[in-house]
Amino acid sequence: MIVREHRNEFFMIEQEHHAYLSGEIAANLKESLIPEKEFRESVEYAIYKHDDGWKLLDKQPFWNDQKQAPFTFVDFPVLPKTVFYKHGIEEVEKVDSYAGLLCSKHYSRFLLDDTSKEAQVFVQQEEERQKRIIQSLTDFDQDAFNFHYGLLQLCDNLSLYICLNEPGTPKEKEHPFFQKGIPVSSSIDVFNREKLNFRWVDENTILTDKLLFDRPLTITLQQKVVNKNSISKKGLIESYHEEPTQQVNVKLVRDTN
Repeated sequence: MIVREHRNEFFMIEQEHHAYLSGEIAANLKESLIPEKEFRESVEYAIYKHDDGWKLLDKQPFWNDQKQAPFTFVDFPVLPKTVFYKHGIEEVEKVDSYAGLLCSKHYSRFLLDDTSKEAQVFVQQEEERQKRIIQSLTDFDQDAFNFHYGLLQLCDNLSLYICLNEPGTPKEKEHPFFQKGIPVSSSIDVFNREKLNFRWVDENTILTDKLLFDRPLTITLQQKVVNKNSISKKGLIESYHEEPTQQVNVKLVRDTN
């Protein structure tokens, strides 16, 4: 779950919806960033589905009693997180093994520096999965895979930029992840730089780096706004279920400067 806290409510975005935005961004990138024809469907599927491990979890969000707020993807406990990560990877692999390989790489990267036994076991198991999938592929190209994985990371970050920031927020008040720009993997060498520039123009418009899109793109953010007073009376799950899903259109406009 992605959560933005306000004084009286929580703005909550399910990871599945965030991932869908990532996929829409991937499907509309400039031609120079589009994967080769034989990989395009797999790469886009991986990006659309990269957070499927959270899909069921976010339907009944968990309460963090220490912070008096819903758990987010950042602070959710490691042990159950590995269970849902594994489930998400397996569901993607059932449909497309190359997409599963990308998602396995994506999830395991998050826990590489975690010294807990559960995290280490998870990373080891995913490394074994990655070796198995690579061995099953014909003419696996490591450089191409690195580029595709870089695209997954980029689209994930672009969507997180939209979801984590308050609409219309000035640059100096953006989420700390992105105040210095959107990070870019070195595997995407067509950019020849480590950061891309994004900024909110108003509550519904983001000015994007000219290297990403050829034309304006409108995407729809889905979120729920859950009142804190309702949570204190009914609990988080019931309060979350009672709230309607809001749809917020955000237009990505190419910076021509």
